[in-house]
Amino acid sequence: GSSFLYGYNLSVVNAPAAFIKKFYNETWERRYGFSVDESTLTLLWSITVSIFAIGGLVGAIIVTPIVKFFGRKCTLLLNNVFAVTAALLMSLSLLAGSFEMLILGRVIMGVDAGISLSALPMYLSEISPKEIRGSLGQVTAIFICIGVFSGQVLGLPEIFGQESRWPYLFGAIIVPSLIQVVILPFLPESPRYLLLEKHNTSKAEKAFQTFLGKDDVSHEVEEVLAESQVQRNTKLVSVLQLLRTRAVRWQVITVVITMGCYQLCGLNAIWYYTNSIFSEAGINHKTIPYVTLSTGAVETVAAVFSGLVIERLGRRPLLIGGFGLMVVFFAVLTVSLTLQKTVHWLPYLSIFCILAIIASFCIGPGGIPFVLTGEFFQQSQRPAAFMTAGTVNWLSNFAVGLLFPFIQGGLQTYCFLVFAAICFAGATYLFFVLPETKNKTFHEISLAFAKRNKVSLEMQEMNHCSGERKSSAEQESNFTSSVDNGETKKGIV
Repeated sequence: GSSFLYGYNLSVVNAPAAFIKKFYNETWERRYGFSVDESTLTLLWSITVSIFAIGGLVGAIIVTPIVKFFGRKCTLLLNNVFAVTAALLMSLSLLAGSFEMLILGRVIMGVDAGISLSALPMYLSEISPKEIRGSLGQVTAIFICIGVFSGQVLGLPEIFGQESRWPYLFGAIIVPSLIQVVILPFLPESPRYLLLEKHNTSKAEKAFQTFLGKDDVSHEVEEVLAESQVQRNTKLVSVLQLLRTRAVRWQVITVVITMGCYQLCGLNAIWYYTNSIFSEAGINHKTIPYVTLSTGAVETVAAVFSGLVIERLGRRPLLIGGFGLMVVFFAVLTVSLTLQKTVHWLPYLSIFCILAIIASFCIGPGGIPFVLTGEFFQQSQRPAAFMTAGTVNWLSNFAVGLLFPFIQGGLQTYCFLVFAAICFAGATYLFFVLPETKNKTFHEISLAFAKRNKVSLEMQEMNHCSGERKSSAEQESNFTSSVDNGETKKGIV
């Protein structure tokens, strides 16, 4: 439900755009006695669409103290308060004759999305065995795609894509929220959170037993304790502390670059061009909404495919390959759009390129950045890491919405070369820097970055724990005997 709502709210405003603008104009005329001018109407609509990203930024910023205090599962549960509140405001705006309610609802919905896109990958990465951590992490991307597709389907004229029914599009948000409210209380909290932050071994064991479906979870408990014994006597680090930590410097840089490329790679520009390209291909205007469903379907299929193969192929080839393919198809699309009025079959090549770019994005860049953010950092650093990644994500999202019209106006069809350059730069960086994290523990991933961070393996192992073969009882004994007046002695290592 969490990432589904993010995807749904990305696409839900497209179908009723004309009806909402008419509602804005009628409301303005009723209040002030004259019609709103075109520039003001465009500004109001732009604010309605882009302010979702501002709400997302707020959610990303406040998520760290929330997940620390309430835990991962309870944060996702309580987050539905934002979703239901936003749904009520947006769906009742027409009845109340207030477009401000719709804009405020978009802000609150953005807060919900900002929290969920940090708390959900964090929760999934912490409950997953390392053998399926990538596949389960891709669930975030899969349900974003399903959400986008659902918004397209419900926006069809036969369903809610009519002037009298568009408020139902926003009211539908309540359904997945209520499903979450009913189901989430029956799921355990993250066992890593219970063990390392709440120091509740019995509840952590029960959580592991529920998730893994077996009674003997001593190995899993020992593995978590071995990963970070010292950390049990440390507090969660702040974003500033994370940025100053030399041992994770390149992990932070990699997350910032992958999250930046995730938003700046040009997929939003693709959505902007879709209708015009379909029109150029000779598709009837009335049938374009149905043809557009193919983009949502391709997104979903590609995301599911990525989830199925990520543990076989690994994160690195999917991420680099996805960006690389986007470079190729952006280049072909630029040529096709530039020459499509001279060759009759080129518009169909443009349609193929659009679908290929969407598929390339969803195979790798669409979900793996969230997986990597969960894998790169130890327990005490993870909330701050997701806050950093979320901030970059939403700022980049807002930048694209703000700057793309100017880029498109200045470069026309050549604007896609800008996005091709961003994808190429991202793929090049990842080729030289990103290690493969498939089937590795958090400790092993940290060691893979040790040389690049110019941190000795010994120091890196002091930040984690090297006693992976010790029993849980021995670890507890060593931890207790090695702490004196809040200071950790050398004997712990």
